[in-house]
Amino acid sequence: MPAKSVTSETLDLQLGFPAGHLQKLSGVSSRFVAAEESQIDLAVAACQAALEKAGQTPRDVDLILGACGIPYQTLPATAPLVMQRLGFADGTAAAYDVNATCLSFLTAFELAANKLALGQATSVLVFAADIASRALPWKDQPDVAALFGDGAAAAVLTTGGDDGPGIAAALLRTYPSAYAACEIGAGGTRFDFHKDRETFARHAVFHMDGKDLFRVTHKHFPQFVDQLLSKAGWARQDIDLVVPHQASPLALEHMIRETGMERSRVVDIGSTHGNQIAASLPTALDIAWRQGRIEPGMRVLLLGTSAGVTFGGMALEV
Repeated sequence: MPAKSVTSETLDLQLGFPAGHLQKLSGVSSRFVAAEESQIDLAVAACQAALEKAGQTPRDVDLILGACGIPYQTLPATAPLVMQRLGFADGTAAAYDVNATCLSFLTAFELAANKLALGQATSVLVFAADIASRALPWKDQPDVAALFGDGAAAAVLTTGGDDGPGIAAALLRTYPSAYAACEIGAGGTRFDFHKDRETFARHAVFHMDGKDLFRVTHKHFPQFVDQLLSKAGWARQDIDLVVPHQASPLALEHMIRETGMERSRVVDIGSTHGNQIAASLPTALDIAWRQGRIEPGMRVLLLGTSAGVTFGGMALEV
């Protein structure tokens, strides 16, 4: 996490809202905000912690996957710079990015597992680091801006035995009818900075259509979860813990209600961390692990949604 945590009450005071206004709208009481740290600083710190926990060094890793919702810059990818900052020598590993916005970590996790299963890698370092606070719509959508926070998380994946921990099932499904519901339009080729700087600047801020997102999620997400559980051969009562992407406290409540998950088995850090984009889900996973909520032999369900709109999930046997 960044060193600085900002409460919603502080933001109320700064923006001229009555005390409690932003927390009531968003459900988020505080979030971490990168003031001195860069996105690369956060990514490197998370990777170093993951490597230390795994008992590995850069010499052991042959693939680094950057799984940030927003890259450090448009070109080149973020992963090679993190590889450099971690002290990897040139040519000792591959490093590239995987982007599925808020589901980037989950997507990279599955890609890493496939690489391991095919024998194309022996140790994969996956990181997600996002600074959401850089492009929030405080002027037009303060209720949306108040949802987000900054952070980073990382994991080391290696091969295990046939009877050890592993992935029981993974599933991704995309519903592009809501493609424009969450977006930052500028930064790619859509808008030309040199021809129309005003339009470019206007689309450099995050925009979200909550009603459109709710429409798609309400209609399709419960069935998506059923498909994932069927693929894993699990029933709802078999799940020991659900680790969701922390889209928003209200979205989490809706997910619990619509899918019939037991509230006590759902990891909820949204009120104190906000939505950290791709870093959200692995941060929640790490916190649950450090709190002792995950033990060997448990069945853990990772779930999330992302801009585009994509639903993602993974059934893990730990």
